[in-house]
Amino acid sequence: QVQLVESGGGLVQPGGSLRLSCAASGSIFSFTSMGWYRQTPGKERELVARITRGGSTNYADSVKGRFTISRDNAKNTVYLQMNSLKPEDTAVYYCNAEALRGYEYVPFVPWGQGTQVTVSS
Repeated sequence: QVQLVESGGGLVQPGGSLRLSCAASGSIFSFTSMGWYRQTPGKERELVARITRGGSTNYADSVKGRFTISRDNAKNTVYLQMNSLKPEDTAVYYCNAEALRGYEYVPFVPWGQGTQVTVSS
């Protein structure tokens, strides 16, 4: 019953910033971890950042110090602040709710359409 809608992507110059939003319908949002993922053609979708139910965060090494994930449970929204963007950050960005199964977080909501981020001069 959860639907995910990503927004905020666009074209930005290297060194620029974007703020992505992920609106999640349903009541599960505040009770689960949320992750931002990205994918480029021919490449497997990869986790970019995660924020747990308790507010702990994890980042891919490639974005540490540049990206910040946050959430507003009252609005059922998770954000990804992207600073100092690089061409390598170009991808379609997706969000998802994650369930802890064993010792791993697994996305369990059908993927949304994502939002395109293009970093180019």
